Amino acid sequence: MNEIIAEFTDYLLNTKNYSTNTVSAYNQDIDDFIRFCKKFTGDTPIIQDIAKIDTLGFRSWLADRVKRNLSNKSTARALSSLRTFYKYLTRYKDIKNDAIDLIASPKVPRKLSKAIETADVAEMHEAIKTIDNNEPWIMARDWALVVLIFGCGLRISEALSLKNKDITNNPESLRVVGKGNKERIVPVLPAVNIALDKYIKIRPFGHDAEEPVFRSVRGLPMTPRMAEKVIEKVRKYLQLPDYVTPHALRHTFATALLAGGADLRSLQELLGHASLSTTQLYTKVNMAEIMSAYQHAHPLAKSDNE
Repeated sequence: MNEIIAEFTDYLLNTKNYSTNTVSAYNQDIDDFIRFCKKFTGDTPIIQDIAKIDTLGFRSWLADRVKRNLSNKSTARALSSLRTFYKYLTRYKDIKNDAIDLIASPKVPRKLSKAIETADVAEMHEAIKTIDNNEPWIMARDWALVVLIFGCGLRISEALSLKNKDITNNPESLRVVGKGNKERIVPVLPAVNIALDKYIKIRPFGHDAEEPVFRSVRGLPMTPRMAEKVIEKVRKYLQLPDYVTPHALRHTFATALLAGGADLRSLQELLGHASLSTTQLYTKVNMAEIMSAYQHAHPLAKSDNE
């Protein structure tokens, strides 16, 4: 069994091009199921046992997760991981189990994160100026990061993966590598290039073409956690709600463009969503509030970042 799981892991990493974090989640879910099977049957299952599990076995596992107070969202993800594992077994190991297709996934309400308030976005720049007053290059870096995520709708990982060569000569668009190593082209607003230029000009290190754009205080590549802390310190300084996160900046970008007339399919491409249904969540917001945010706070309508 361990050998097959190792092969499955390799398949996810090298064939499906899933991230290490995603693969780790898959492994945890499958391990949870195997541990339940051991408890359910009294013995460590082998691959033949996995192939013969019936609907009672699968439903008992789901019921066990409920008893452990695991959320529907977590269980739905675990069941999805298990389905992927069984599909792998069918395709590559000639092991088929039809019972899992009869198991319904727990319903998970789909929530859309809140867009950032207009006034809060407008105050972020001044807050960063105050917080990083003693370190001008850190001030420039933090604002460039905020504007990049907000102005291009990038995920943190996508912003931090940019190299110096990607932003040379104020490009009109960026080639972004998103989830599953999928590439997409994202337009770059003038306000984004202005903020990046200011940062690059006074950054004390990391100027080689192949080096990451965003650097830590010690000159190392910024990590996602470091980027999250940039928003956290601004949020705390301005006493903003907890939902003000890097993802909220990306969300505000999306809702603003939708209000500005972007169609869902184009928005899906800009955000790098694999499914249009994910993008369709953005239609469930207050359009009047979105338009207000777009007109008064979005870089597209405001190019002066002095």
